[in-house]
Formats: sequence, C-alpha cells, structure tokens
Amino acid sequence: MLAVRFPETRRNSDSILVTFHADTVPARSQTGSRPGPVEALANLLAGNRRFVAGRPRYGHHVANAAASSRAQQPYAVVVGCIDSRVPLEAVFDQNFGSICVVRAGGHVLDRSIVGSIEFAVGELDVSLVMVLGHERCGAIASTIEAMRSGDIPSGSLGYLVEQIEPSVTAVGIHDPDVEHKALRQHVARTVESLRKVDRLAEADRVGRAHVVGAVYDLDTGQVTILNP
Repeated sequence: MLAVRFPETRRNSDSILVTFHADTVPARSQTGSRPGPVEALANLLAGNRRFVAGRPRYGHHVANAAASSRAQQPYAVVVGCIDSRVPLEAVFDQNFGSICVVRAGGHVLDRSIVGSIEFAVGELDVSLVMVLGHERCGAIASTIEAMRSGDIPSGSLGYLVEQIEPSVTAVGIHDPDVEHKALRQHVARTVESLRKVDRLAEADRVGRAHVVGAVYDLDTGQVTILNP
C-alpha cells in the first residue's frame, strides 16, 4: 500500500482531499531517478494546485514538444474519461513527456486499456497509475437512465453500461444521490480491478508502482484523492 504523509488533509465521508503548502515538489527523487509513487502523486497534485490557482507552469508550445521528441520519461499514467471538459495534461499542469494518458467513456477498462497501463508501468517505468473520474459524468448518468428505463443499449455502447452498472447497483438506483455516489463507487471498483492485475500487483508489492483513485470537480478544477 502507498504510505503518504501530507502536510494538510481534510476528510469527509467519501474522500480524502490532499493539498500542499508549496506549489512545487521535487520532479525527481533524491537519487536522481524518476519519482516513486509518493513523489509522483505529489507532483500531480501540485500541478493541479497550480492549475486551480491560475498559475500553470506549462503550455502546449511547439518548443516544449520538440524538447521531448527524442525520448520520453513519464512518471505517471492517468486513466480518465473522454469528457472534453477534462483535458488531463492541463488539469495536472504537466509538460510534454511527463504523463501517459488513457481515456475511455467513464474510464471503463478493457484489454487494450489494461495492456496500455501495463506497458506504461513495465516498459516506461511509471510509478503511479491514477484513475480519475469526474463530476456530472455522462457515462454514469446514461447508465443510471438506462437502468431506470430498462432500455439497455446493445453493442459496444452496451458494454460501457454493463461495466458501470455494478457500481450503480451497489449504491441503489433509487438513492437520491445515486450519481454522485455511483461515480465514486465506480472509481473505487476500477482501482481495485487494476490492483488485481498481476503485473500491477507485483509492481505495487515491491514498491515500484501504485494505483490510486481520484475525482475531478468540473466547477472548481480541484482533484480529490479517494483512496491513496
């Protein structure tokens, strides 16, 4: 498990909100290698804090792209939703070559996504996998509506609903706050699924990589850690 001690935390019933006193944290470990899981999480959250404060360090400039074109040394992979309101490199104020991004509707996993994450951990040596859900997720809302109406779509769209449905069921379709709670349940289930993947479980066991879950607030831009 990831043991993290942060300077400042606030807890509520379903999340851990992590903030930092400083806007920057070390980009590399003291040994000069890429950051481990704790530093990687700190880097992402420090970038999110800069983003929320309106003080981003990086922009999408061609000079930055060219500087990283010869090789990449990402330290994290973020698994997010396809929602156009959640551009992950911007949300975490990350430069070219800093993070790998995998996106699918409702951050639903399939073999290609899991394989991509395994590649990032095994071949690119990233030390952190973050599953990032977001408030007012269309995939979650559509699944709830499909379950209530009984009109489950067929084909690949139906696969998304099928994968999200257990999280809605766990909360209860008639819960007045089902969308909010089902989102968090779905993030937690996705995290647990990834932690059971053999290669990722082994990387976590030896302290080389860790999987965490988080939620992005569309209104504030804040990322909240759910299960570190």
